[in-house]
Amino acid sequence: MVKIIFNFIFAAIVFSTNLFAQESIVQKTDSSGIYKLTDVVISATKTQSSTLELANSISIIDSSEISNKVTFNIFDALKNEYGLSFTQQGNKSGVSNVFIRGANSSHTLVLIDGVEVNLPNDPSNFYDFANLSIENVDRIEVLRGPQSTLYGSDALAGVINIITIKGSEKPVISLKAEGGSYNTFKGILSSTGSIEKFNYSIALSRIKSDGFSAASEKYGNTEKDGQQSDNINANIVYNFSETFNSNILLRFNKAESDLDQSIGTPDIWDDPTYIFKQQEFFVRGQGQLSLFKNNWDQTFGITFFRNVRKYSYDTSNVSIFYPDYVHDYSWSTYDGRKYKFDWLNYLQLNKLFLFTAGVDFEINEYYSDYYAFNYTPDPNNPDIVNNIPKEDVKSIGIFLQDQFNVGESFFGTIGIRLDNVNQFGTTFTYRIAPAYVFWQTGTKIKATIGTGFKAPSLFYLYDPTYGNESLNPEKSFGLDAGIEQFFGSSDFSAGANYFYNKFDDMFGFDPISFKTINIKKAETNGIEIFTKVVLIDQIDVKANYTYTNAKDKSENTVDYDKRLVRRPEHKAGLFASYSYYDNLNINMELFYVGTREEVDFANFPNRIVLPDYFLVNLAAHYDLYSFLRLQGRIENLFDIQYEEVYGYGTAGFSVYGGISLRME
Repeated sequence: MVKIIFNFIFAAIVFSTNLFAQESIVQKTDSSGIYKLTDVVISATKTQSSTLELANSISIIDSSEISNKVTFNIFDALKNEYGLSFTQQGNKSGVSNVFIRGANSSHTLVLIDGVEVNLPNDPSNFYDFANLSIENVDRIEVLRGPQSTLYGSDALAGVINIITIKGSEKPVISLKAEGGSYNTFKGILSSTGSIEKFNYSIALSRIKSDGFSAASEKYGNTEKDGQQSDNINANIVYNFSETFNSNILLRFNKAESDLDQSIGTPDIWDDPTYIFKQQEFFVRGQGQLSLFKNNWDQTFGITFFRNVRKYSYDTSNVSIFYPDYVHDYSWSTYDGRKYKFDWLNYLQLNKLFLFTAGVDFEINEYYSDYYAFNYTPDPNNPDIVNNIPKEDVKSIGIFLQDQFNVGESFFGTIGIRLDNVNQFGTTFTYRIAPAYVFWQTGTKIKATIGTGFKAPSLFYLYDPTYGNESLNPEKSFGLDAGIEQFFGSSDFSAGANYFYNKFDDMFGFDPISFKTINIKKAETNGIEIFTKVVLIDQIDVKANYTYTNAKDKSENTVDYDKRLVRRPEHKAGLFASYSYYDNLNINMELFYVGTREEVDFANFPNRIVLPDYFLVNLAAHYDLYSFLRLQGRIENLFDIQYEEVYGYGTAGFSVYGGISLRME
């Protein structure tokens, strides 16, 4: 059945191409530079740019798709994007990773309204999507390829930018409630609006679920691992004049979830005492000033971000039910903070050139406490106390970018950046991204080439056991080339990309001292095929396929030339949405994930191959009245049994339903 569906996805792409092959080409709509079938994005250049004029490989999950999918969180919304793969350790509160083009999850920079939220208190500085709610989100931009020229550290493989709703028109209050499988409840209270010079959007939400065992039930684990997450997010803007405005961005998350123990084998994972707690908060104040008839725009802001994670377990009281447990307990706290000041300048010299220049100063702070004790003293298994006192790293970066337009056919971006980090010195990165549009055929050819870097985390620098203050940054070189075909009047576009990435000086561990060293290398390459089409006025279809060849290139290691773990070679997706007037939508999401390799830690260095799988999700909503919406969602329609991470459970057939009230 998987092969049948997989072939169906390719057929959908080919069918769409043939169906509209003779339709008229894309055209400019007017002299303002707005084009049919294109979107305006921010992430690619930090300016509002038409996707038609960009060489960047960027895709958008817009507000309509988010609303129609009735998706649970942002992590679920990202799964069907090309070039992305993902893993989740157990239920929706488990560690949730996103990989862009086969790179590590820590090589993706995650932004919320431009605020960097990668975790300063995690060893790899990755971002965990588990508790990132989708309420108040207007759109998500996925930018592929090295982006350090604009964003500095962490953007070796790409950027995911989450953009929240901005208030407009008269105030509206919304109340949503949803319930379903695994005794799940989700409640949301939100409001958006504009009052004279003041506009706002704010949302409060709670998610609670009994969940299922994080350790897969197929290995005999039955204890449920529940979760609760409370979220607040707000975007508040005040327009002082036509040339100056200020806004405050705020986001807060408090989460608690049950986890299961793991030693790399599913034999003894179930743990009813393992608890994870998190508090995450950021606030950003920024101002925007326009001078010289909008030819010089400036944005300046100050950001504070903090993430606190706590883990604890105590197996002394469960030995009757779990006699094989070592009777011990532990607790740990990881506290990370980030302070950032940034100043951006946009200078429009003429219609041909737009210069962007910026400077940012950042301080990352981190401390941790880790304690693990045995109730019964054991000289072969001593107590562990591992503390990192408060440490910090300071960095400053400056960049310059030029966007050019020659003859309204040749578009491009050139950028350079210098970053100075007090731990290792100066790093230079660059990016070149030209594109050419053939108007007579509606064809765009494009290419990008660039570099990226990742500063070592505070854990890798200062941990008493694994730290090494002499580390250099990880580095990446990436290129891609592609073609896109646009058919303006038929609402159809299709494209294909080839990509290649090389990663050097990646962090690993010395096999003798266990200290972190720059030892690893990796290469990834592949092909992305994607299409978007409006078959008739009511039916929208997105289809994509990604082939990823991700290899470990670390010489003199057991993993040399092996596939990077948890990266599928083949991944395909289809999203089809049917709307009847403005009050009914029915949609289907389908994706296929190929085989992945996992390290078998119980029999190291052997590997395990996880089988491929295919999932179908359905969603619908109906506006009974202008103020009342009914909505529902079915996940894993065919109750497929699969694993994203070896030994961890996944949800079976699940049903959710709810209502939404809108009050003006």
